[in-house]
Amino acid sequence: MSSHVRRSNPPAVHPPLGKYHHATVHPLGNGLKRLVMAGQVGIKPDGTLAGDLAAQIGQAYDNLLAVLASEGMSAADLVKITYFTTDKSAEGLKLSREIRARKLGDANPSSTYLVIAGLAGPDLKVEIEGEAVGPA
Repeated sequence: MSSHVRRSNPPAVHPPLGKYHHATVHPLGNGLKRLVMAGQVGIKPDGTLAGDLAAQIGQAYDNLLAVLASEGMSAADLVKITYFTTDKSAEGLKLSREIRARKLGDANPSSTYLVIAGLAGPDLKVEIEGEAVGPA
């Protein structure tokens, strides 16, 4: 492992479900760092799964924001998010946009929205990964 790369699992987010870390940080120079976040799902810090699609979207964003906060960052530092969902409905897209606006406020990072066949578990409906750049 590179001595420049630091990995962590913030206590405000459920422990990883596999062999990975929620946060990987590396310095960019000029007093900046890059944070790459593992995909966050609708699992609460206590390990239980949030219920419906809206609850899972909200929890996934809460987890993403908790990983950011663990590195002294906020939604304003996000440069990219990728949103994966198994929900094909127009209502699901509308709901995801509403919750994103509520959770991220004025932050509008580059983003990709993907409808996929499935996630790591059959009850998971959404996964959101992100990258951020902020002060080291």
